[in-house]
Amino acid sequence: MVATPVKLPELVADKPETPPKPAPLPTEDRSMNPPEGMEWVDGQLIEKTGMTFKHGLAQANLASLWRNYAVSSGQGGKVLTETPCRTQNQTRRPDVSYLTAEQVDELDDFVVFPQSFPLIGEIVSPDDPAEALFAKANEYLQSGCEEVWLLYPGAQIVIIVTQEGWSIFHAGEISTQVILHGFNTLIEALFT
Repeated sequence: MVATPVKLPELVADKPETPPKPAPLPTEDRSMNPPEGMEWVDGQLIEKTGMTFKHGLAQANLASLWRNYAVSSGQGGKVLTETPCRTQNQTRRPDVSYLTAEQVDELDDFVVFPQSFPLIGEIVSPDDPAEALFAKANEYLQSGCEEVWLLYPGAQIVIIVTQEGWSIFHAGEISTQVILHGFNTLIEALFT
């Protein structure tokens, strides 16, 4: 069975024509590299909490599936977990992210990626408010990301967010929309 996306354009905030570049921070600024398990949000050091067995399983599954496909398809690139990136004024640690082969060659090594990764997966914890996650997805898109996956392990739902809109998937096959061309999997494979 192939999942049919449900478009939710009313959830998309006004989109800039070109994502603005993050404002540079002085190299001595501590927010460039927050401590493990933390993010800099609105000038505050915030601990990432609420991880559960289902959260960890979905994170591991998504990272493995994206990595295996990047290798087998010949697209290359790197799949990362909990690696910090800059958004406009924040330093975030997406649960799973993907860098294209070109970006890997260009940057070679970094402590904090200077913008949002092009493909990001966030696994929703039971204590994550939906409004905050939607705002985070938009924040990523405004900072260079092209595609965000929001995975809800409890409900086995995936919301994919791009500049074009939001799509909800709840069963069957799901595929990337913009980045990691040709990747697809069954939704159930993300959560079991």
